[in-house]
Amino acid sequence: MKANYTLLKTEKNTQARLGIMHTNYGDYETPMFMPVGTQATVKTLSPEEIKEVKSGIILANTYHLWLRPGEDVVEKSGGLHKFMNFNGPILTDSGGFQVFSLAKPKDINEDGVKFKNQYNGDNLFLTPEKSIEIQNKLDSDIAMSFDECIGFPHTRKYVEDSVERTLRWAKRGKKVHNNPNQALFGIVQGAEFEDLRRHCVEELVKMDFDGYSIGGTAVGEAKDVQYEQVEYSCKYLPKDKVRYLMGVGDPIDIIENVIRGVDIFDCVAPTRLARHGHAYTKYGKINLKNAKYKEDFTPIEENCDCYACKNYTKAYIKHLINSEETFGARLLSIHNIRYLIRLCEDLRQCIKDDNILEYREEFISNYYGKNKDK
Repeated sequence: MKANYTLLKTEKNTQARLGIMHTNYGDYETPMFMPVGTQATVKTLSPEEIKEVKSGIILANTYHLWLRPGEDVVEKSGGLHKFMNFNGPILTDSGGFQVFSLAKPKDINEDGVKFKNQYNGDNLFLTPEKSIEIQNKLDSDIAMSFDECIGFPHTRKYVEDSVERTLRWAKRGKKVHNNPNQALFGIVQGAEFEDLRRHCVEELVKMDFDGYSIGGTAVGEAKDVQYEQVEYSCKYLPKDKVRYLMGVGDPIDIIENVIRGVDIFDCVAPTRLARHGHAYTKYGKINLKNAKYKEDFTPIEENCDCYACKNYTKAYIKHLINSEETFGARLLSIHNIRYLIRLCEDLRQCIKDDNILEYREEFISNYYGKNKDK
């Protein structure tokens, strides 16, 4: 069965949507946050811990798995689920974002992208067909089209050309996609230009993808620009297909973009912040390296139901982080991922209750107004 989506309800005051992602591993409510398992592992966490934080879908990275261990190794192991022993749905990105962060504009042509292997310097060439072929072999539940992701600043002319290239690549990738149990998503580009976003959506919808991703955000633009880009995309996307905003995971961005109609999010931030001693809380991010936590024997967050908060104190986690013990990063990763998943649980309830705007105001007041841990 291909992963697919059912829309249950739209919040009466906004475009926020309550829905269900149906997968071979069960049904999962949206809005949803997906932990990132770049190299077939969510950093520092076991598959059991990922399940314990009530994660639904997780994300793995096509580019990194192509370079090591290689898609053929994963295929021989029985696919990504068996390779990493994860009994749950997995989404793979196309590798586009990583490639374009490594490639120069002159290395992008109609056929694909030339770039250097970041591990050994070898010359590599990735095409839309190759990206889909790799994802077919990884056997994820959801695959992404290969697109051109461009950052800021840029010219309108470049964006126009880029959107057309992305559409041609989407068509080429869809043509060679041959995994009957794997959903394939198209990716909406068009930067901050509403007419280009609309054009991209309309052309992708003609190709009839299983779901749609919103790309080209969180690449250096201001938050208000990001929200506009999301609005311009969601405005024209079909209501009966899932909407995935790629690479966005700041708590306020999740709230604002759920309000604008996004269903699924992913971001490396919760585990990256954890490795640097930072934790999300109701009253903003805190830095456990700060001296004031040395004798703070309370949990990271009083009402959090995660393993870290139920069993350990800030003082202990501070000690672990300062001592460079990996258990500290694990505990903070568990908490941070669970925080974002709980945030999405709250948002789902708000959509049911039609009070998401009130929730946003209270969240902003707490998260930004009372945070004294600067």
